[in-house]
Amino acid sequence: MTTMARSFLQAVATEEVVTPLRVVQIEGLAVLKIIKHCKEFSPALVTGQLLGLDVGRVLEVTNCFPFPIREEDEEIEADGANYQLEMMRCLREVNVDNNTVGWYQSTLLGSFQTVELIETFMNYQENIKRCVCIIYDPSRSNQGVLALKAMKLSDSFMDLYRSSNGNFSGEKLREKNLTWVDIFEEIPIKVSNSALISAFMTELEADSPVTQCDFDRLRLSTSPFMERNLEFLTECMDDLAVEQQKFQYYYRNVSRQQAQQQAWLQKRRTENMARKAAGEEPLPEEDPSNPIFKPIQEPTRLDSLLITNQISNYCNQINGVAGQSFTKLNLMKALHEN
Repeated sequence: MTTMARSFLQAVATEEVVTPLRVVQIEGLAVLKIIKHCKEFSPALVTGQLLGLDVGRVLEVTNCFPFPIREEDEEIEADGANYQLEMMRCLREVNVDNNTVGWYQSTLLGSFQTVELIETFMNYQENIKRCVCIIYDPSRSNQGVLALKAMKLSDSFMDLYRSSNGNFSGEKLREKNLTWVDIFEEIPIKVSNSALISAFMTELEADSPVTQCDFDRLRLSTSPFMERNLEFLTECMDDLAVEQQKFQYYYRNVSRQQAQQQAWLQKRRTENMARKAAGEEPLPEEDPSNPIFKPIQEPTRLDSLLITNQISNYCNQINGVAGQSFTKLNLMKALHEN
């Protein structure tokens, strides 16, 4: 009986480890705190801590608090970590969830795919098995859409990042069959409110079903948003061209080195044939001390993957806004004709 119980516990533990994250459930108050913090400091980028519980396939975010913004002339020490610990201690004293489940940050037009974000994820993963990053875009929300995303790194990408120490080569990417699409995973978000809050919001709801968000969707002018997206997209295309030039330079150096190695090898073989004819010992056909046999370091492909991911994000935003704009313009044209 003891053996069966132990086997059952081991099976349950294994199931908990491999259970994938399906949904991020956020309390409405936590969502409002995130939106308020990001909008107050926009266009400056801010971050904060997410607190909650990890329950099976659901990651519950019940509370959050912002990180202080430091001035450039302030000393950067362990004050940030001490501030987090002090905040979590205070929350624990008032019986509020103080388990860290990730962090949130603001972004400008969805430009969050950076190496710093990946490094932050890997640092969180050292202490937290499953964590998420809530991304909020105030500029996108001004278009009448709640631009709130829950992102995490894919398991395959994290395994490759740990094994390669952040140095992504083409051979490793081909072995894992990893592309730019497989870096991040978006987790569905579910906003949850208690029954009392839902009842209170129903009492506060106005008689008119039209809200400010509905008016925002009717805005015909999307030029500023489209222009900024196109500017960022152009910058990403320039960055991608720079990365491609790095790879072209690398492949040219590899080809030049291989030609030098073949020439040196041919010369050494001719010399060995002469030595054999003279009855002397042949020389080795490899010389590690020779600079032409030193391997050339391949540039990492992580930056190009992130840039490609960012380009896809900008294109999707432009496509979505352009489609909505054409629909609004056609609607207004039909109204004017009538």
